[in-house]
Amino acid sequence: MSERASRRQFVRHAAALSILAASRTVDAEPQRRGAVDEFSVTAPASIEVNGRPLAAFDPRDHAHVRFGALEYRSGLVLTSRYPGFGGLSGIRLDAKGERFIAISDKGGWFTGRIVYSGRAMTGLADVEAAPLLGPDGRPITARGWFDSESIALDGSVVYIGLERVNQVLRYDFAEGFTRARGEVVAMPPAVKRLPFNKGLEALVVVPKGLPLAGTLIAISERGLDEKGNLIAFLVGGPSPGQFSVRRTENFDISDAVILPSGDLLVLERKFSLVSGVGIRIRRVALKDIAPGALVDGPSIFDAGLSEEIDNMEGIDAHVTDEGDTVLTLVSDDNFSLIQRTLLLQFTLVK
Repeated sequence: MSERASRRQFVRHAAALSILAASRTVDAEPQRRGAVDEFSVTAPASIEVNGRPLAAFDPRDHAHVRFGALEYRSGLVLTSRYPGFGGLSGIRLDAKGERFIAISDKGGWFTGRIVYSGRAMTGLADVEAAPLLGPDGRPITARGWFDSESIALDGSVVYIGLERVNQVLRYDFAEGFTRARGEVVAMPPAVKRLPFNKGLEALVVVPKGLPLAGTLIAISERGLDEKGNLIAFLVGGPSPGQFSVRRTENFDISDAVILPSGDLLVLERKFSLVSGVGIRIRRVALKDIAPGALVDGPSIFDAGLSEEIDNMEGIDAHVTDEGDTVLTLVSDDNFSLIQRTLLLQFTLVK
């Protein structure tokens, strides 16, 4: 299949994408030599990305595959000689879990295909880097917009959250794929009051057939209400408004995804000089979300530095032909010499 036909196929798939639902941990991390403050290309360009397999999620015990409600499937350590590769803050897959759109917090797209052998990821193919374009057709970094931290899909429409300026851009991939121009989405005034560098970190669009269908849910990383809980917004849909997600154990939000069951999975991470990096996934019932609500849910997955994690910032879900619900997680390496870009997949077993 030609590259152009492959892109057309992705746009067609996007109409049926399972948005099964879809800060860096240490801002002071040393930057990788040669890293830039904005995306490295001004037009789409093919790049090579290498994937080194991770044989186990628990490097001490390769037979250990069950972690809470998740079962490890496979993982890759991604590297590239392209200087702008890294900073991956969100990822969305097609219904087969193959074609992907990822965003870099430097203001860029990465698109391509995950290659599998059986159920295990073995690498990436057809990878292309492209700048996020603003309404004027120029890269968004030209106007000082960056920190593209969150991504949501609604058919061929892609929403991107820009954290530090607390704005959302809408792209229609049917109009030029990654050459599409972003349109600014009207957001509630309270979005602009979110803290600098702790703003919108997770976006999901609720699909048809579920409560709040058609709503864009936007969750802040660490914008706190008067009771210290995380501020979130319902934009559009049947019941627009603001709600809160209970904050516990100093975890911050890094992404979210909606499952076919109607549950919202919230990916969280924390950092401490004492305990290091930790991540977890909480399960929240979508039916509990409403304007003024305070929602909470149990943790279904916890991991720390004894497992193969990094600064995990993106999560998505798809269902295999065998009926397995697969979660895909990606990390933001902060363009740091001591961090990694990880792509991990787990089966949700309960």
